[in-house]
Amino acid sequence: MDTLDGLTKNASGLWEKVLDFSTQYGLRLLGAIVVLLLGLWVIKLLTKASHKLMDKSSVDPSLSSFLKSIISILLKVLLIISVMGMAGVQMTSFIAILGAAGLAVGMALSGTLQNFAGGVMILLFKPFKVGDFITAQGYSGVVKEIHVFVTVLTSPDNKTILVPNGGLSNGSITNFSTQANRRVDWTFGIGYGDDYDTAKSFILKLVAEDGRILKDPEPFVALAELADSSVNLTVRVWVNAADYWGVFFDLNEKYYKNAGKQGINIPFPQMDVHLDKIS
Repeated sequence: MDTLDGLTKNASGLWEKVLDFSTQYGLRLLGAIVVLLLGLWVIKLLTKASHKLMDKSSVDPSLSSFLKSIISILLKVLLIISVMGMAGVQMTSFIAILGAAGLAVGMALSGTLQNFAGGVMILLFKPFKVGDFITAQGYSGVVKEIHVFVTVLTSPDNKTILVPNGGLSNGSITNFSTQANRRVDWTFGIGYGDDYDTAKSFILKLVAEDGRILKDPEPFVALAELADSSVNLTVRVWVNAADYWGVFFDLNEKYYKNAGKQGINIPFPQMDVHLDKIS
């Protein structure tokens, strides 16, 4: 009987401890979960509000997309730390562990940190902005967004390309949108024996008829090369950046359609073979 009473007392004491633990930590855990859910909802509202505020304030789209990412990440990190504190996690020890883990993760994710630093450098020095057409890291496209770690491009055939910011900040970038005017270059070949002056005058006439081609700087036509199968003329004109491809394709078409009418041959690679009769 004494043994049974002892077991009953021990079970009763254990149950009381379980109830105390559940009351103390269960309520904390429940409160932490509620705060987490409310916090995520509030962060969503704050993020949307910051988006609208930046849009109304005419903040540079490049900076805007970067700040949106940073704000969201920082708010979520602060929320997680607060929730863990409410749940009873000793934050001093946790921060020390987090620091050590952060060092290890930082070494493992050095490329990611490089991309973050690259994003900061891009925003500081602004080699390009949202809306610019660039070529970098072997890709070409219009800059749609600049995020913390990557820059989003849309290619001419409407593909989405994510380019890491680390490579962008350290590599070469060609920005086609910074200058108002661009130079269009062609190489037109004429046949050996064709009249050079006639060809030059014909090309200058085509150029003069296109109102998109600027008068200053003056269009340039010159004999560039005596090639294997053709006499090559270099043509250079200046246009507004937006007219580049339209002028390029149109002049190609006009030259091809009308060169023959001017007595100008469009040569193609050919080889002359001479046979000597051996007696």
